[in-house]
Amino acid sequence: MQRFLAFRRAQGAPVPLEALTVRARGLEFAVRLSPPRDDAPPLLCINGGLLFGHQLLWPALAPLAQRRRLILYDQRGRGQTPAPPGVRAARIAHDAADVPALRLALGIERWDVLGHSWGGGIAMLAVASDAAATRALTLINAVGATSGWLPPLHALALAKLPEPERGRLAAFDPAQLLVPDPAVHLAYHRAFYPAWFSDLDMGRRLAPPHALSVTGATIAARLRGEGYDWRETLQGLDVPTLLLHGSDDLIPPGTADATAALLPRARRVNVPQAGHLPFFEAPEHTFAAIEDFLGSVG
Repeated sequence: MQRFLAFRRAQGAPVPLEALTVRARGLEFAVRLSPPRDDAPPLLCINGGLLFGHQLLWPALAPLAQRRRLILYDQRGRGQTPAPPGVRAARIAHDAADVPALRLALGIERWDVLGHSWGGGIAMLAVASDAAATRALTLINAVGATSGWLPPLHALALAKLPEPERGRLAAFDPAQLLVPDPAVHLAYHRAFYPAWFSDLDMGRRLAPPHALSVTGATIAARLRGEGYDWRETLQGLDVPTLLLHGSDDLIPPGTADATAALLPRARRVNVPQAGHLPFFEAPEHTFAAIEDFLGSVG
């Protein structure tokens, strides 16, 4: 925790974000832009969590805005972006299809893309369909190319957590998440949150995010209930890709290794002593690896 606080103090206040409303695929997306930079392509940042808006990655990723414009947005039915009609039919494929549409609506010819956790899944699917417009892809503790990592997650978290956190999580049955009830999904996420950290003290002191999204809960329930397998889609993803993964994440680092094996231009970097949010627990290592990678791509 002290390392994180010292890093934040050294960085100073984050740059202000410009707020835009961008129409794409029939929806009004809430978009946030950091100031423009002329020496690097813009970087789209896709948050995970499925229930939440762009605040999951801001100001966490503010150090990256020093060298490039960052683009953050609220996914459909999350944050300030309204839910589409027929929300109960929502799928992660819809989120992925929104990404190239946003690029076109913003008038951007080519950009870099970054995704964290489930946002990494959205990023992989989006870039696979829009590779020519993507210079580089960065995946931070991304979900796997198949859903095999998901069923053991609850038991792994229970084994990791001490009391009283273990008791709070044990009160939930993961089968409850097969129902798209946003209140249940949020309560589970908040109980689970400390398990994402290598440093339990940090997990206890950082407040978990709070948001309700029928769209997000519907997508989360469908992914758990139906599973997924994106391997065939990702085998054609011929874009320079960094897979950055905290060594202590409950999503095992081997998940990132398996994804990297599918991608012809992948680079794997482990972040030691970090869990699911390495930009909090090991910011120096995390941002140095991202800057090194983005700087190496022609």
